[in-house]
Amino acid sequence: MAAKVFQLKCGCKNDPWGKTGKDSLAGVLCSKTPGALEWDDSKTYSEMWMGTYPTVPSRILATDELLSEYLQKHPEVVGQSVLEKWGPEVPFLPKILSFSKALPLQIHPDKALAEKLHQTDPNKYSDPNHKPEIAIALSNFELFAGFKPLSDISTLMRIAPLQRFLPPDHPQTFTDSHLRDLTRTLLSLPASLISTTVNELLSIPESNFGPTQRYIPGLLDRLRKQYPDTDPGSLVAVLLMNYMTLGPGEAVCVPADSVHAYLCGDILECMARSDNVLNTGFCAPAERDDVGLFTEALTFKPHAVDEGVLGRRKSVVGGIGEGRTEVYQPPFGEFGVLGVSLGAGERERHGRLEGLSLVVVVKGKGWMEVTGGEGEGEKWEIGEGAVFFVGAGVDLEFGTEKGLLVYRPYAE
Repeated sequence: MAAKVFQLKCGCKNDPWGKTGKDSLAGVLCSKTPGALEWDDSKTYSEMWMGTYPTVPSRILATDELLSEYLQKHPEVVGQSVLEKWGPEVPFLPKILSFSKALPLQIHPDKALAEKLHQTDPNKYSDPNHKPEIAIALSNFELFAGFKPLSDISTLMRIAPLQRFLPPDHPQTFTDSHLRDLTRTLLSLPASLISTTVNELLSIPESNFGPTQRYIPGLLDRLRKQYPDTDPGSLVAVLLMNYMTLGPGEAVCVPADSVHAYLCGDILECMARSDNVLNTGFCAPAERDDVGLFTEALTFKPHAVDEGVLGRRKSVVGGIGEGRTEVYQPPFGEFGVLGVSLGAGERERHGRLEGLSLVVVVKGKGWMEVTGGEGEGEKWEIGEGAVFFVGAGVDLEFGTEKGLLVYRPYAE
């Protein structure tokens, strides 16, 4: 009989925008699992990956077997509904991200564009899938996501240094079509003009930007300390995009083709099983993708801060529980995420799910027990950084003496 619950060994990337050493939650959590990485206080640790995606695949801790190979041998453990929709895979890709500077200004292509790009350049676009995602804050989380309301952008572009980027016959009322053209214009500017514009904007009093956008000079100054002031990402992100700050437990939803750039924080990110991305800012010129392709693919949702925030609801999972589970359910079908936050002496029970899930312990320690289904009675001591695969049809109970924070991405 194939095991349905077991601990995983995950990997961690070292992108330059990651946090250094013990400042990186991604690195610290990954290091808690024996053999997961060789620790170096001087290195940046950016992304701890979980699942079956081949770039940084997870292994079964006890045997070192690739999780992907195990699922191919035992496809029944993912659940019939998952098997029929996606095959014997983890159909989502969860990551812990830690970053101290802006990630690239980017979009993830939708399904149709991803298929086209994969066919023409499979080395760069390694799969034909779309990549909508959610990000749950594990610390204070700053980001740019989606575009500001058109009226805010229209008003802002009337400021003297920005008027030159509007055609003489530009209408008073902006549309998404005008915004697409403006985004293309800003991303295509000569480096010298980007630098000049940034410096001109920094010389203007904050009050000139209006009551809701006084933050613009401060953010421009902050970004030019991270990337050259010739980088087009600064103008697009600060002038056109929603600047958001989320606290722990709050979440944002980023649909396919929606522009975003994460700025600072630690997050649990979960996305469809893909690694496709188009970058046009906050990266070296050689790493930027075609501006025309990027802007043609753009969608204009969200179009305000409140449209990007992903709500959560309390739930009794599987009809059993103590009401200490929050559900993050994005408007796409590949996955949802359960969040379990327990205080001292508390417990929470999860009834069985029809599909697979991954359990990642973000904070604290406690225990996890199989209370129904195959493996009933099995129990694990769990602590920070532990990641478990949980197959379909298993009842779980979590408990702690001092406190525990667990996230559980799942598919059904």
